[in-house]
Amino acid sequence: MSDSYSFGPLSLEIGQRGTSDGYPFSAFNFEIRIHKEGDQTLLCGGAFSDCDGLEMSMDVKTIRQGGDNARQIRLAGPVSLGQITLKRGMTTGFDLWNWFNQTITDPGLRADVQIVMFETDRSKQTASFHLERCIPIKLKAPALNARDGIVAIEELQLAYETLRLDSSKGAA
Repeated sequence: MSDSYSFGPLSLEIGQRGTSDGYPFSAFNFEIRIHKEGDQTLLCGGAFSDCDGLEMSMDVKTIRQGGDNARQIRLAGPVSLGQITLKRGMTTGFDLWNWFNQTITDPGLRADVQIVMFETDRSKQTASFHLERCIPIKLKAPALNARDGIVAIEELQLAYETLRLDSSKGAA
């Protein structure tokens, strides 16, 4: 069973197992790549089962002209961005926890996040969302299970300052 999500002309299916390409989390068709701002080395990479909050909304300003009661002029106003919520994630280390702790001691520390979407069989990248100047605002651990050797994240919430979509095939 799989869940389908749509982002404009893009669709995302979660829960279908693709072919394994050596990446340990092959059941997920998108992955998260986090880089510290201004640094291209990977801070953390992981897979999450749910991704929500990729959104932008624009305030529209309405202006009325005197004497023209049948018409309104609409002007673009400021854009508001959402907060991204990543749920039920897996990583291979404690980098997310370390990043969260570093932002406590250095409130100006930011990271850039790339959400990469793959085709159902994970053979090709279909699109990527780029979120700039992110700060973690919530990090929640799941119930601990001694049988699993991976580090799990129940929920990670990020605030971001810029959202950009790269929908070209093979976008990086």
